[in-house]
Amino acid sequence: MAQDESIVSGMAGRYASALFALAQEQKAVDKVGGDLDRLARMIGDSADLARLVKSPVFSAEAQTKAIGAVLDKAGIGGLVGNFVRLVAQKRRLFALGDMIQGFHKLSDAARGVTRAEVTVAEPLSDQHRAAVEDALKAITGGKSVGMNVKVDPAIIGGLVVKLGSRMYDGSLKTKLNAIRTRMKEVG
Repeated sequence: MAQDESIVSGMAGRYASALFALAQEQKAVDKVGGDLDRLARMIGDSADLARLVKSPVFSAEAQTKAIGAVLDKAGIGGLVGNFVRLVAQKRRLFALGDMIQGFHKLSDAARGVTRAEVTVAEPLSDQHRAAVEDALKAITGGKSVGMNVKVDPAIIGGLVVKLGSRMYDGSLKTKLNAIRTRMKEVG
């Protein structure tokens, strides 16, 4: 558990560590991760569900009942269902997003996976995606890299990569802004 605490901290980290330990014990880390991802997507897609999770206005009983109905309808039971119900009873639903992120950090660390957030101007072809993954793998010393790709046309071209605490901004927008700044200095 001491290693877990260096990866995730705080109240949400303790909950994530406990869930991760149970998932490992039951050899269900992948299933739990998948159910958590599905729940996170549901919360992200529904303003009402997001409000239920974040708002302190609802009582623990109301949150537990409502989130239980959502879990049942989504077919999320077992470890994740019990975990989320417990979190609701303890009035900690507001931190559920952080708990989910903490779980994934622990899971990635256990598998030796490094996460990278890649922002591109337009969707990557399979060939370009593989090239970016290979480059990131080389940067991390051969570690497996899980890429989360976001499309943002505002960067115009190139890409922005966040790998751990490091960030590389090779976007055309940033390069154009740098040129504009240098031109102002000269003129």
